[in-house]
Amino acid sequence: MEKLRIVFMGTPEFAVGILDTIIKNSFTVVGVITAADKPAGRGQKIKYSAVKEYALEHNIPLLQPTNLKDETFLEELKNLNANLQVVVAFRMLPKVVWEMPKLGTFNLHASLLPDYRGAAPINWAIINGEQKTGVTTFFIDDKIDTGAMIMSAELTIDPNENAGHLHDRLMQLGSETVTQTLDLIEKGTFKTTIQKESEEIKTAYKLNKENCKIDWTASAQEINNLIRGLSPYPSAWCYFADKEQEWNVKIYEAALHLEKHSLALGSLICTKKELKIAVQDGYIAIQSLQFPGKKRMKTAELLNGISFTNEAKAY
Repeated sequence: MEKLRIVFMGTPEFAVGILDTIIKNSFTVVGVITAADKPAGRGQKIKYSAVKEYALEHNIPLLQPTNLKDETFLEELKNLNANLQVVVAFRMLPKVVWEMPKLGTFNLHASLLPDYRGAAPINWAIINGEQKTGVTTFFIDDKIDTGAMIMSAELTIDPNENAGHLHDRLMQLGSETVTQTLDLIEKGTFKTTIQKESEEIKTAYKLNKENCKIDWTASAQEINNLIRGLSPYPSAWCYFADKEQEWNVKIYEAALHLEKHSLALGSLICTKKELKIAVQDGYIAIQSLQFPGKKRMKTAELLNGISFTNEAKAY
């Protein structure tokens, strides 16, 4: 049995949960690699990644390369003398990096591979109306999320949960799966399964302004799935228009009302406390949203300060 010396690579909050579990399970982490610091927000202050904050707090050696093929970085990485690398929500690694440790480099991906390879697996599982998802550990190869699988674990997606809630549950499941994977690698008892390729594999495309925009001609269920799948970040959005005014609006929470009506698709129906939008098989009742320059608020709060005419519509 070979004692593990781990280099951990990751950037966001999701990765921190996994790193913390690795440390708490008494595995030796000899170094952490994370993204370079970036200016963020209106003041463009330098913001540390969540993983960097954790590494500094726990006095773990830290590297922040901008170029993963840079000779100085590769030398520093080699000097950490790791025999295994663990990657969670980082970036594509060059061969010279993932081949470096004796026991290889494995990744934790937040889907049941081979489905939802790519940048946003948690979001797309909900957007596409999946009833289950999970996590997979696999050895990295030269393509994205295609390597030989070590372990996977699944969970059921609640019909009303959003991406933020699912993210937290998958982080917990991922933490357990990574520590189990580390145990198997340390004992040398792991087995791998090659991913089967097929035309039906679903992809977790990168999220952008276009695929986050709500299409009010879609079904109520599809619209609700999009809102849940993008909440709280980056959020589904659309335009509200009323007479001469137009607003770019983010929508975070909604509820389905399936019923027949004869209203034009996208029509806004308002009372003092409720805001509904007509769709092909009913209404989407907006529960929380954000107008430009305002904070996120409950619909009732918004309707205290704004009123819409009968001509108001969403598109």
